[in-house]
Amino acid sequence: MQNAIFLFILLNSFLQASLGAVSNDSFWLLKIQSEFTDPMGIFSNWSPTSHICTWNGLECSQDQTRVVGINLSNSGLSGSISPVISHLASLQRIDLSMNSLTGMIPPELGNLQDLEELLLFTNYLTGSIPVEFRFLKKLQVLRIGDNLLTGEIIKTIGELTELRVLALAYCQFNGTIPSEIGKLKHLNSLHLQANSLTGTIPQEITSCEQLQDFAASNNKLEGEIPSSIEQLQSLEILNLANNTISGMIPSQLSRLSRLKYLNLFGNQLTGEVPLDVIQLPKLQNLDLSRNNLSGNISRFDFSGNNDLEALALSDNSFTGGFPENLCSRNSKLHHVFLSGNRLSGDFPVALLNCSSLEVLDISDNEFENRLPSEIENLRNLTDLLLNNNSFSGGLPPEIGNLSNLVSLYLFDNMITGQIPTEIGKLQKLSVLYLYDNQMSGNIPVELMNCSSLSEIDFFGNHITGMIPETIGKLKNLVFLQLRQNDLMGPIPLSLGNCKKLQTLSLGDNNLSGSLSKTFGYLSELTLLSLYNNSLEGPLPESLFLLKNLTIINISNNKFYGSMYPLLGSNSLSLLDVTNNSFSGPIPSELAMSKNLARIRLAHNHLTGTIPLQFGQLSNLNFLDLSYNNFTGELPMELSNCNKISHFLVSNNQLSGMVPPWLGTLEELGELDLSKNNFNGTVPKEVGNCSRLLKLSVNQNRLSGGIPEEIGNLTSLNVLKLQRNNLSGAIPQTLGGCKKLFELRLSENSLTGSIPPELGTLTELQVILDLSKNFITGEIPVSLSNLVKLERLNLSFNELHGRVPESLGRLTSLHALNLSNNHLQGEIPSTFSRFPLNSFMANDNLCGPPLISCSESNRQGKKQLSNTAAAGIVVAIVFTATVICLYLLYLMLRIWCKWKQASISNADGGGGGGKEEKCVYGDRAIRSDEYWDLNKMTLLPCSHSRKDVSLTSCIFHHSMSRENSMRSLV
Repeated sequence: MQNAIFLFILLNSFLQASLGAVSNDSFWLLKIQSEFTDPMGIFSNWSPTSHICTWNGLECSQDQTRVVGINLSNSGLSGSISPVISHLASLQRIDLSMNSLTGMIPPELGNLQDLEELLLFTNYLTGSIPVEFRFLKKLQVLRIGDNLLTGEIIKTIGELTELRVLALAYCQFNGTIPSEIGKLKHLNSLHLQANSLTGTIPQEITSCEQLQDFAASNNKLEGEIPSSIEQLQSLEILNLANNTISGMIPSQLSRLSRLKYLNLFGNQLTGEVPLDVIQLPKLQNLDLSRNNLSGNISRFDFSGNNDLEALALSDNSFTGGFPENLCSRNSKLHHVFLSGNRLSGDFPVALLNCSSLEVLDISDNEFENRLPSEIENLRNLTDLLLNNNSFSGGLPPEIGNLSNLVSLYLFDNMITGQIPTEIGKLQKLSVLYLYDNQMSGNIPVELMNCSSLSEIDFFGNHITGMIPETIGKLKNLVFLQLRQNDLMGPIPLSLGNCKKLQTLSLGDNNLSGSLSKTFGYLSELTLLSLYNNSLEGPLPESLFLLKNLTIINISNNKFYGSMYPLLGSNSLSLLDVTNNSFSGPIPSELAMSKNLARIRLAHNHLTGTIPLQFGQLSNLNFLDLSYNNFTGELPMELSNCNKISHFLVSNNQLSGMVPPWLGTLEELGELDLSKNNFNGTVPKEVGNCSRLLKLSVNQNRLSGGIPEEIGNLTSLNVLKLQRNNLSGAIPQTLGGCKKLFELRLSENSLTGSIPPELGTLTELQVILDLSKNFITGEIPVSLSNLVKLERLNLSFNELHGRVPESLGRLTSLHALNLSNNHLQGEIPSTFSRFPLNSFMANDNLCGPPLISCSESNRQGKKQLSNTAAAGIVVAIVFTATVICLYLLYLMLRIWCKWKQASISNADGGGGGGKEEKCVYGDRAIRSDEYWDLNKMTLLPCSHSRKDVSLTSCIFHHSMSRENSMRSLV
């Protein structure tokens, strides 16, 4: 009886203790629950009225007295992990993975001495790894990756000697891989990928002899792969992809006989691949892509490996042909990636034995010649990538027998001939890329039987004929590009049945006719490109229904009428209707597309003013309204478009002043206001546009000086200010525009001299044109530095002095005009190749192509000699005339006195009225003759006989000779 009472008391005490322990765990679990948000109701049965061992997600001990496990994985929980979890002292397993938990990992977890598994991966936990984890001596599995954890991997991790799985991937850990990991003798899985770890792979890691899975890809590891890695005899997976590991692949890897997966993708490995590594007997996946590896891969021997499933050697510098024995009869090879090397030769015939092959990528190599008809042997092929090679000849019809083919990439080869009709048998074909070849003929109607086609790209071939009328059968078509071919005829009405179509690119063909209203059915269309065709007519109103359009390019066609049907989408980012015949004003609705970045409306018949609403387009970077009939001023609202880089409004009828707010457009790279009616000055604020490459304000009515601030435009390539009314001197600051290759300042009223600083513009190439101004001074010697210059025009100015001999260094000149100035001296000999009119109308220029300078000097001396002789003659004539007049005067007086004497002595006054004569020699002198003092002969007087005296004839003669001499000077 006493024993029974004792047993009852003992049992009762044990029961009370047990109930107390359960009650205690219940209390802390409810505390933990209170920190979580539970949208999925996982805590619906967590109630004090029920036994905790029945609560969702809990695992109890066998005697149901303690909670030993919590598994709330993938339960949609949010909130933080409560530190009171450390009061559940018997916990062995915690799994809170794949939730949305935040906050830090509680350091108190280090108190759970019995914890064996801690799984917190795939949450949003922050902070670092608690150093208190060093106390979890029984911990075997630690998976806390895929969080926002930072800091370094704690070195005390090496104290967790029972650890088998350490998974810290997909976080933000930095620092190095601690060498203390080498103390984890039982470790079989180490995941460190996708962090920011640096340094080298520690040698100590090779002490983890039970390690089977080592992944440290997508970090910043460097150095070489340690040769001691051969000690990891249990290793099956080695993934070091996407680091900066260098050196050669160690041959010691060949001793890892259990290795199944080797991924060294995206490093800086060099040299040849050890042949023994290729022959690893259990290797299933080998990826050495994106390194600097080299060597002839035809030497690779895969004969001892029947387990290989995937081979990736892309983006290296491998040469040679193809391994002959890659595929055995029992081959399991599914994927081959050899793109981006320098492999050559014919299509690898050895591949034709790989009947298990599903994906073959040998693109971006140097393979050539025809594709073999035996390609049909690859019956399991789903993806065939042969692009960017030199394959030629026709596409074999047997390709139609690859019934599992989903994608065919043949672009950028030299394939000729027609698209085989047999391609219509490929019912699973989804992607067909044949662009950049030399294919011709029509698009086969049979292609429309490939009902799974979603992408077609025939760009850049010579395909002719019409787009098949039955193209509407391709109901799954998403992408259609037939650009740059020789297609003709209308766009089929049935295209409207391709209601999944998102990209339609038919530019650069000979398509004609108008757009049908069935275009309105393409409700998913985002890109419409029809440029460079002969499409015509007004746009169908149904285009307005296309609400998803982001890119429209219908330039270089014959469309007319209103642009309004194009504006149904508020998602436009590009609109190009250049070179059509659209008319009327720009619809203000265009500004409803807030993402518009490019507007090109040039070469139309648009009228009205530039819409103020364009100022709302904060993403606008390209605006081309040139060659229209726009009027009015530039709206100030455009100053809000601070991302604009190309602003083109030339060849319109815009007026007003060039607005200073243009200087606030910091991204401006091209400003063209030419051929309008702008007046006022060139605003100095333009000098603030530091990225400006091209400034054209020519052919307006601008006046005033060229602002010195233009010299601040250090990136400027083109400056056009010609045909305005600009005045003042050319600013010296233009020498700051060191990248100018075209400078035009002609047909203005510029004065002053040519700044020597222009000679520092050594990139000037297209032209330097200062013609038709009032520029004075000499041609600066510094212009001889413009050795790239092709055209130089300084004509129609007031330049004087010599043409600098050093200008002969301008050997790139093919057009030169120095005419209509006051230049003198010898033309540089290298300029003799230019025509005569390059130098005409100067004062005293000489040398080829003008007269030689020696002849010019002789003519000058002869002219001086004639002048001196004429002076002497005039002096002699004048002296002789004076003497003759004096002698005549004496003779007349003597004669008169003699006459008087004769009369007075004559009998009866005599004479009878006879004419008196003066006698010279045997001839009498008449009153209508005068003396030629040079020849001493008599000449008739040119005056009439009335009131003629001898003196008047003599003076007339001397004055006529003087005038004659002057005309020769």
